[in-house]
Amino acid sequence: MIKASNIHKNYGDLHVLKGVDLHIKKGEIVSIVGASGAGKTTLLQILGTLDRANEVKESDLAINESNINVLSQKQLSKFRNEQLGFIFQFHQLLPEFTAIENVCIPAFIKKTPRAQAEKRAKELLDFLGLSHRYDHKPNELSGGEQQRVAVARALINEPKVIFADEPSGNLDSEAAENLHKLFFKLRDEFGQTFVIVTHNQELADMADRKLVMVDGKIID
Repeated sequence: MIKASNIHKNYGDLHVLKGVDLHIKKGEIVSIVGASGAGKTTLLQILGTLDRANEVKESDLAINESNINVLSQKQLSKFRNEQLGFIFQFHQLLPEFTAIENVCIPAFIKKTPRAQAEKRAKELLDFLGLSHRYDHKPNELSGGEQQRVAVARALINEPKVIFADEPSGNLDSEAAENLHKLFFKLRDEFGQTFVIVTHNQELADMADRKLVMVDGKIID
């Protein structure tokens, strides 16, 4: 599902990624751990096409058999919208919109008809135990509920890969545990591949594989 070779990234004189090689299979849940500053989030952003790696020899990134490096910015935006989903530590919900409206936003960007998008959003919110929260705005939801709305939003376009950056970092222990179990339920239900950057050791150990980053490289 994801093949990355010789991924480098510099920000000015700071060499953050130093030749990362990575192969993630379809349906795998992979966690990426390491100390702050190891390059985890930078790697996730590059794998998720939110940033580009340095142009160096023998560097390559393919997701679902698409060569990311040859896509134009417009093609990349379309690919990201249709094939990738994102879950962040802070839910990034738009405060003026209801739960169902927030979930529908990626589908509207894809130009999915409103009725179809709302039907799918309701199915996801029902699946996530939020059938009673369709019309609630983020400030009317608990932290765990907000994050589940963000999960539904990530799933609305039926992406092939879900990238999660510290997804439970802003939740209490019970909500975090529920979210962690949810990822595996989603994989079993919808077949998505998950790549999760986390400091939560419990979540990292639950994954099919745990990759350890040290100083810009994967060592395990």
